[in-house]
Amino acid sequence: MPHIAKFAAMIGLQEEMNLKVNHAWRTAGYPWHRAIWTECAEMLDHVGWKWWKDLSAQPDVEQIRLEVIDIWHFGMSDLMGREIDNHRLARGLADAYANSARLSEKQPLHDLIEAVARHTLAERSFDPQPFFSLAHGVELDIDSLYRRYVGKNVLNFFRQDNGYKAGTYRKTWSGREDNEHLSEIIATLDADAASFRDDVYRALAGRYAQ
Repeated sequence: MPHIAKFAAMIGLQEEMNLKVNHAWRTAGYPWHRAIWTECAEMLDHVGWKWWKDLSAQPDVEQIRLEVIDIWHFGMSDLMGREIDNHRLARGLADAYANSARLSEKQPLHDLIEAVARHTLAERSFDPQPFFSLAHGVELDIDSLYRRYVGKNVLNFFRQDNGYKAGTYRKTWSGREDNEHLSEIIATLDADAASFRDDVYRALAGRYAQ
């Protein structure tokens, strides 16, 4: 699937998720920027930065990547709220991604995270360029970003369908959190298959029912 098609598919899925939460989400005035910089702060804690604590432990890379995906949900929502033409937005994101790949250079992960937070706080908006640099920094290419985003999007729908708002959803199954089950599931499925989204949902449902 070409890059533009992947970005268009992710935008479409985010639109569905936002509509499920609130049909008037575009005019609700949600502070997407606040959600983004907060996720950046959480990510820094997973990387480790407190010099008065032991910094010898290796960063939790999988958890860091999950935080990147969470930022992507909020970032796309912010962009979609300012650009009503989803196809034009997909083309712009594909161009930004290609440009970030050309400009990408090895930088400390702390700096990459702070670059995203800095722009977000200063402009109260999401800039895809530093975000894609951060994604490259944690080895998330477009295929990995797409696979993980679709998986998390489906999990969010699954949570909503199974009582998340009412507080009846069980986040831990068979002794492990749903995110862990999701990581295993998406690793075994073909992300380019037309049925990928449905396959993830069915696999989640099967495990949840056990």
